[in-house]
Formats: sequence, structure tokens, C-alpha cells
Amino acid sequence: MRGFSFSRLMLWVGFAFIYLPMLILVIYSFNGSRLVTVWGGWSVKWYVGLLDNTQLMNAVMRSLEIACYTAIAAVILGTLAAFVLTRVTRFKGRTMFGGLVTAPLVMPEVITGLSLLLLFVAMAQLIGWPAERGILTIWIAHTTFCTAYVSVVVSSRLRELDLSIEEAAMDLGAKPLKVFFLITIPMIAPSLAAGGMMSFALSLDDLVLASFVSGPGSTTLPMEVFSAVRLGVKPEINAIASLILLSVSLMTFIIWFFARRAEHRRKKAIQQAMEETTGIREQQGPDSRRDPSQVHATA
Repeated sequence: MRGFSFSRLMLWVGFAFIYLPMLILVIYSFNGSRLVTVWGGWSVKWYVGLLDNTQLMNAVMRSLEIACYTAIAAVILGTLAAFVLTRVTRFKGRTMFGGLVTAPLVMPEVITGLSLLLLFVAMAQLIGWPAERGILTIWIAHTTFCTAYVSVVVSSRLRELDLSIEEAAMDLGAKPLKVFFLITIPMIAPSLAAGGMMSFALSLDDLVLASFVSGPGSTTLPMEVFSAVRLGVKPEINAIASLILLSVSLMTFIIWFFARRAEHRRKKAIQQAMEETTGIREQQGPDSRRDPSQVHATA
């Protein structure tokens, strides 16, 4: 019997602190009472009522759309920035460029949002664009914020790559652009996926930046939830939050499942190759396992 372990106790306390509120939220999303804190029996009417709540569903779709666009743009820009910082070691302004790329990581979101708001207002007065703040301005703000995270993740992966593989491809006649797309991108694919998912989550969760750069008719889900919570938590909020938790859990499980299958196939291929190599050596006889210098000396 295992004895008492303080570290194990703290682990379970941490899990309970993180996931118990989520479990309570999911349970109360099936509460039949209109009062969130009063249990009125099991019911799914709040999930059914989401279909009639046009304002909330529009905010959900708008947030998902912005998050998808942000993830794509942030991965592209963050990868290019990371490639420049890791592979182009000497150019004028490199230190300033690196500081500008990573500045949103340490800059308070309030300052970033206010700066972007002033930028959009000044551009509208000078060139007439953007004519109004909406989905486009939110997308630009989220991309600016998330690109920094992608660049950090991808940079750490690029620094670990073996440059001899890319150099061998170029020695064989491959152009640098072809090497980048056929060799570098597949090797850093996990970091690209991680950066994309992080950007999607950050964009879907952002409230501060969207509050500064949004306009009429461009309310996102966090803004809608925040405005609703100020007047009291509604049962529909619990329902939509439970659906988001379900979607994230399913996506995480699917990614884990396919990654596990790929790892299993990779180990199986390595084992099969080792068995085939061993079988070929056994067929060649004992001389094939001897050192070539010894065989030459014996001859």
C-alpha cells in the first residue's frame, strides 16, 4: 500500500481547482430553473433555446470565423518571422525586429488595443480606410497579438533542426524555396499545428482587444458573454460554454488519437526495418557480421 504523498495530494487538489468549476458549469447547463443558483431539475431546454437566440449564435459564428482567419494569418506571419530570426543571422535592425515581433508578449493588452484603435482612427482620417471598425479590424488586432506566440513556438523548433538535411537537399540541386516547403515545413509541422491551435484559442478567448477595435454589429462571443454576465448569468451562457468545452474536448481527443496512431505506425515501421536488416545479415552468414578489416587480413 502506498503511503501518503503530499505531491500527489497537491496534484489532485490542482485538478479539482481547475476542472471542478467546469463540471459544475456543465451540470447547471441542464438546470430546468431560470435561476442559475437554484436547481430546478434536469432539462435540455436551454440547449434548444440556443437555436432561437439569434444574437448569441451570431456572436459564436463571428468569433469562430475570426479565430480561423487569425490562426491562418498568424501561422504564416509567425513562421516567416521565426525563419528570419533563426536563419538570417546578420542584417541591420535584427535586434529591433526581434523586439518588435515579441513585443505583444509583454505588452499589456489594454495598451495594444488602445494603440490599434488610435491607428485605425488615424488611417480612416488620412486614407479613408478602414471606413468602419468590424470583423476586419478585429482580425488584424488578433493577428498582431497571436503572431508573437507563433514566432516563439516556431523559432524554438527551427533552432533544434539539423541544418545538414537542408544543406544536403540544396547540394543535390533543390532550390531554397523548394527545400523550405518540402523539407523544412514537414519537420516543423507539429510546431505549426501548436501555434495555430494556440492562436485559435487566444482569438476565441480575447475580450480586451476586441472591445477596443470592434464596432456596431461585430460583437464577439466573449463580449456578448461579458455584457450578459454584468446583468446576471443566464442559463444560455452555461449551455453555450458547455458546448464549447465539448467541442474542445472532442478536438483534443481526435488530435491525440491520430497522433497516437502515427506514432504507433512509426514504431512499427522502425521495428520492421530492424527485423528485415537482421534477417538479411543472418542470410549472408557469419562473415557479414565480421569487421571488414579482419576479413581482408584473413584473406
